[in-house]
Amino acid sequence: MSALETMMPAPNRVRVNGVEIGYYEAGPREGVPIVLCHGFPELAFSWRHQIKALADAGRWVIAPDQRGYGLSSKPGAVTDYDMAHLTGDLVGLLNHLGVEKAIFCGHDWGGIVVWQMPLMHRERVAGVIGLNTPFLPRAPADPVAIFRHRFGPDMYIVWFQTPDEPEAVLGEDVSKTMRFFMRKPSALRSVAQPSEGGSTFAFRDLLRAWDGETGGDQLLGLDELKVFVEAFEEGGFFGPVSWYRNFSRNWEHQAGLPGRVDDLPCLMITAELDAVLTPEMAEPMKGLVGDLEMHNVQGSGHWTQQEKPDEVNRLILGWLDRRFPK
Repeated sequence: MSALETMMPAPNRVRVNGVEIGYYEAGPREGVPIVLCHGFPELAFSWRHQIKALADAGRWVIAPDQRGYGLSSKPGAVTDYDMAHLTGDLVGLLNHLGVEKAIFCGHDWGGIVVWQMPLMHRERVAGVIGLNTPFLPRAPADPVAIFRHRFGPDMYIVWFQTPDEPEAVLGEDVSKTMRFFMRKPSALRSVAQPSEGGSTFAFRDLLRAWDGETGGDQLLGLDELKVFVEAFEEGGFFGPVSWYRNFSRNWEHQAGLPGRVDDLPCLMITAELDAVLTPEMAEPMKGLVGDLEMHNVQGSGHWTQQEKPDEVNRLILGWLDRRFPK
């Protein structure tokens, strides 16, 4: 049996919001459910340790493969991956399950989505948990322009705006791509340094130059890695990269949305060694989120729920017990 079969519940599929969403569900169908939203380049499988811990603690947990990923639909237009669609999928999933409100927990790109949920669908949100990804107010200018100015033209988010090439490069050798990203903190902190061309986070050039071995520091076992590799070999990278291609579009549509999150229990978990989403990025949240509890996971890099699952589970379950007692 594969790691997907042994470490995850049986998958479900449902048609919502114009797409088919694959999702995993565990725990008793009672109380306020927790919806776990993964990042890039990940899957609901990234939450395998949390799904088990939450279910074992008697919590109802739901983890979708979000659109463009895994078992879910992969629409062919870039605009199919904007924030209205991404949050709309989650609302559709709640409707399907007969859920009025949920606690939304997101990591990496999933964190961006869950922090938008109370701004766009406040009536469906009971609480928010950010893992590595902080709540950020709307940028003062187009974020892609900011990234280009601050990090250079080869910074990966700027590069991802290019049609076709990013998904071709990432998909050329999916095993190498996943091993490049899914590494321990020391390796990822080294790739965060400026390249010879001067750009920071220049993943295209760094991936091409990497021999697949040096500075490996692999995070996943071979059976776990295989789950990710097979999913992206089958589904490709167009959908995941297209999430990034909507940064400017999302920014335009965010005009007029609230710039704060108030009257909602929120938990923020940062990771000491995350080179992409640093703990310092979460500091402004103290003045922007009215009901906020914050913790820092020592010794963890970017893939926190997979690097330090026991600590993440302890923090989430402790907060749930205090704010949403059974």
